[in-house]
Amino acid sequence: MSSRLVLVAACALVDADGRVLLAERPAGKPMAGLWEFPGGKVETGERPEQTLIRELNEELGITVSEPCLAPLTFASHAYPDFHLLMPLYVCRRWEGMVSPKEGQRLTWVRPNRLRDYQMPPADEPLVAHLMALL
Repeated sequence: MSSRLVLVAACALVDADGRVLLAERPAGKPMAGLWEFPGGKVETGERPEQTLIRELNEELGITVSEPCLAPLTFASHAYPDFHLLMPLYVCRRWEGMVSPKEGQRLTWVRPNRLRDYQMPPADEPLVAHLMALL
């Protein structure tokens, strides 16, 4: 059985204190209330890095330059109605102040506390890679 492939790019923003930004999925969206790394669906003709630059600006009001996006790992997860492929990038430098532009709740989390936040199944395996890096 085949299902459609959805490509989503995600970013672990890491602040000067080594904390990682998580965003809560807003009410009305699938998996509302779960915490995830910011990012979004890669649009036709976009590269994942371009997606993150666009999404981080739309969602958080920050400006990220492509050389500041370092690929770390990826998730490959089969949901009931689609298969998600999600590269995870790490970013430690950006311009502007992180602020929620879409009404979502945000929190900065120490790497050893990331497992305290309920995440979508595709995000969970990424935590170990972040903990090893940070």
